[in-house]
Amino acid sequence: MSDRRRDGGLVYSTDFGRTCPRCRRAIDECRCAQRLAGKRPNGDGVARVGRETKGRKGKGVTVVKGLTLSDAELADLAKRLKKKCGSGGTVRNGVIEIQGDHRDMIVTELETLGHRAKRAGG
Repeated sequence: MSDRRRDGGLVYSTDFGRTCPRCRRAIDECRCAQRLAGKRPNGDGVARVGRETKGRKGKGVTVVKGLTLSDAELADLAKRLKKKCGSGGTVRNGVIEIQGDHRDMIVTELETLGHRAKRAGG
């Protein structure tokens, strides 16, 4: 049984529930989650503005990735972009999501705010 755990075979146990795939401890006792909490992939400073529909039942959202801002700064920027576009949105895992297709408007707004921005995707 211990060999299976080392190879990554066990993901759930009836003794303590779900286990962490990295440290093989119960999710409640996992130290990996605490260490990784608050971290997100670093951007390269260029905001890439694209459009996604995956997982949203065909509804399109404009996504802004690659900004190297803190969580509070991202939330403020998202609020400003939502107000400019006149639509809703959110910040999720360091990515700003604005409802609808507002790529051109967001690129020009980011450039006026001093960020390097470019359109990504089709």
